[in-house]
Amino acid sequence: MGRPPPSQLPIGFAHRGARAECPDNTLASFARALELGARALESDAWITADDEAVLDHDGVVREWWRRRPIAALPVGALPPHIPRLSDLYEASGAEFELSLDVKDPAAARVVVAVAERYGAAGRLWLCSSDIDRLGSWREQWAKVRVVASTQRDSLGARALADMAGRGVDAVNLREREWDQGLLDDVHDAGMLAFGWDAQTDRALDRLLGLGIDAVYSDHVARMVDALRLRTR
Repeated sequence: MGRPPPSQLPIGFAHRGARAECPDNTLASFARALELGARALESDAWITADDEAVLDHDGVVREWWRRRPIAALPVGALPPHIPRLSDLYEASGAEFELSLDVKDPAAARVVVAVAERYGAAGRLWLCSSDIDRLGSWREQWAKVRVVASTQRDSLGARALADMAGRGVDAVNLREREWDQGLLDDVHDAGMLAFGWDAQTDRALDRLLGLGIDAVYSDHVARMVDALRLRTR
């Protein structure tokens, strides 16, 4: 897919919606993030026993002392706060970037099918730490972007070349792991640089000053303000 147009960068992903204000990964949280000015959302994707893609962090439903995996339950048996991906698009439209950490690899095909149904595949970013899996997704779905969620100590020159060769679009590291040298190396390899856990004004300003291509934050208003200051 290549890089998004410069006018679309940097991207500010609302981590699990407006998590600092609302219960995370709920339709209310996603709606609040968009209301605050976010143009991108983040969540985690799982697949139910009846093949529905749903959004939840842990992938486990707690019933008193019992813990049951989402994959073992039909969507109708899930607590009402856990939305389907299709619920998100129905409630909020599809004019936002969406970054999904695909916790259950079996969810990927359903996630992409749902995004395609809503005309949103070109704004979908699938995240995984498994580079082979990312390469497979790139081969299957040309419109979707794929993101390597990794750690700094695994990003040598050979690893970056391998990621780029497999069609990885972006490298996602924790905010504190980025510095100018590494960011330049990622850009030189033809990939975007994403920074998650950017929660403070200082962290946001530092990453944006380096030239980061996307940030992830729980604090949506703070993130939106930081992005506006950098792009106006």
